[in-house]
Amino acid sequence: MLLNYKCLRMIQRNIISQLRHWAQKRNRKPLVIRGARQVGKTTIVKEFARDFDAFLMLNLERAEDKKLFDTCDTPQQLMEVLYLTRLNGVRINDGKRVLLFIDEIQSVPKAIGMLRYFYEDMPHLYIIAAGSRLQELFSSGVSFPVGRVEYISMRPCFFNEFLLGLGMMELQEQVAEANVDQILHDELNNLFKTYALIGGMPEVINEYVETRDVVSLSPLYNGLLQSYDEDVEKYAKSQQQVSVLRHLLRRGWEYAGQTVSFARFGGSTYTSSSVHQAFELLEKAFLVSLDYPTTSVKVPAQPSLTRSPKLVWLDTGLVNFSAGVQVEYLTNNTLADVWRGHASEQIVGQELWQALDRNYSSDQMFWVRDKKGSNAEVDFVFQYQGRLFPIEVKSGNNAHLRSLQSFTAIDGATDIAVRIWPGSFSIDEVSNAMTGSTFRLINLPYYLTGQIDKVLARYL
Repeated sequence: MLLNYKCLRMIQRNIISQLRHWAQKRNRKPLVIRGARQVGKTTIVKEFARDFDAFLMLNLERAEDKKLFDTCDTPQQLMEVLYLTRLNGVRINDGKRVLLFIDEIQSVPKAIGMLRYFYEDMPHLYIIAAGSRLQELFSSGVSFPVGRVEYISMRPCFFNEFLLGLGMMELQEQVAEANVDQILHDELNNLFKTYALIGGMPEVINEYVETRDVVSLSPLYNGLLQSYDEDVEKYAKSQQQVSVLRHLLRRGWEYAGQTVSFARFGGSTYTSSSVHQAFELLEKAFLVSLDYPTTSVKVPAQPSLTRSPKLVWLDTGLVNFSAGVQVEYLTNNTLADVWRGHASEQIVGQELWQALDRNYSSDQMFWVRDKKGSNAEVDFVFQYQGRLFPIEVKSGNNAHLRSLQSFTAIDGATDIAVRIWPGSFSIDEVSNAMTGSTFRLINLPYYLTGQIDKVLARYL
């Protein structure tokens, strides 16, 4: 058996089906997995490697693996060395499937350039690259070969993956299919609240499965935060930027789910420009998402980059630990009541990325009305099948959905809106007080947020 590695205990991840789809492509290109540190990139590739006859792994933060690229100038030379040193001289016969995984590839620019030649000269190999600091390339001038690689994003576990981690396969299937028996609503609401409390970092979920103790998770959160803090000096361009980044990583969690101003962020004296640049670095590292508003009600919606963005962090568990709001989850009945509603916007923004990634969308946005004196704002918008759907995150009655009414009242807007709330799934016909017309309101439980595209598809 040529596979010889120790595989970590892992949660079943949605991305495994995407990896298998990639492997079946006739004109397959090297695949680059992008994502923050500790979201499970290495673990999932090792699990995926079980599908292959042989698995070779290089970690370019290790001196031994890095040196290979000092002596090897072509993919053929590299593979010859790997066959001799990692597979004990065993040759892989034609028809055998070999997976080469190059981790932390940003550490060796030469390895990045070689991806092109893997694609052109050795198309029979299966090549996956990954790195937790790929954003370093943006400052070094190194880029991936255009048209010779493809990309996939990996994030912390989404809610349906959290259910798999708990061993709740049947519940996970119902959520993933967006077809939930209403008798399970209260149970799923409670499970989603737990997920929103602890977050989706795989190591955290594994510990919670073993202990069912939120307090025991604190060292894990602290370790993750320290690892992000230690990475700062590896991709900051100056000592000043190191200071700004560290400030954001220590104070920025308190602004999750909120619209932020860059100037003097978090009570600092830092300029708008320096904070903006630092946040953009964190965004390239997949630690944050800067969600800008759009003023459009039709596609293609463009983000208004001159306006203030909404800040959504990679993981709600890290937010809750850093901002010190974990107790609020235990003392409030619904997410809408936690942290003045910011907790619900953070977790919804985080879950929406599941549907965005599935539909190859790279921009998450919210909506503001482009009219002087107007303060109408919709929490999120979702672009799907040529239409732009407004999303509000709140409970309460239909008469209080003023922003949705403002959105749907504009010429060209969709007649379907979404409210994400703690209530059960339902559809209302709502009268718009501004126009006298009606629109359909899909009341979507929190636990179906990541399946919003599947729900919308049924009503278009």
